[in-house]
Amino acid sequence: MSAGRLIVWRHGRTEWNLHDKIQGQADIPLDTVGVAQARAAAARLASLAPTRLFASDLQRAASTAGELAALTGLKIEYDEALREIDVDDWAGLTMSELAAVNPEAATRIRSGEPQRRGSNGETVEEVADRFADALSRISAEGSSEDTIVIATHGLAARVGICLFLGIPQANWPAFGGLANCNWVSLLPGRSGWRIEEWNAGSLPEPVMSDDPQR
Repeated sequence: MSAGRLIVWRHGRTEWNLHDKIQGQADIPLDTVGVAQARAAAARLASLAPTRLFASDLQRAASTAGELAALTGLKIEYDEALREIDVDDWAGLTMSELAAVNPEAATRIRSGEPQRRGSNGETVEEVADRFADALSRISAEGSSEDTIVIATHGLAARVGICLFLGIPQANWPAFGGLANCNWVSLLPGRSGWRIEEWNAGSLPEPVMSDDPQR
């Protein structure tokens, strides 16, 4: 069995997003704009009649999911595998500050080369593995009647979805980062899952994220 649709939904804005600070797994709350974004996006997603709701246990994703739960009555199912990439002691730095203290690491990130985040954090490949595994597990638990919404984080979602779909890593940079409270819609097909919408939910907006592609 497999779910009928997966909606992978990035959380609303935080103050650290606004100031271009690397968040990783630091438990930063939504700011007032982020709460409004989550409320507006939840109203649109509720129209899809979701049947299950999963979320990262970090409060910015959990609070985003909470707006949809309030509209639909769904219970939030928390999953640590849906957390953002672990950046360890880089949390709170801007990319400019990181470049000042560790220019080699910043250059490798911007060029898409392998780079462990922080002293003991994760690589992009590691977060993609755990996120893709979570998508496989969650989708397998569903039925063709299910629309499952997953409230999560930008970088983890982007690379995890790509791996889940079997997209070669060399092509991952072709998939742009997710703006705050935008989502990816995935549908099952004859030969596996496919993308219905990418970065949906609004007109194009700047991507303020732990996922620098610029």
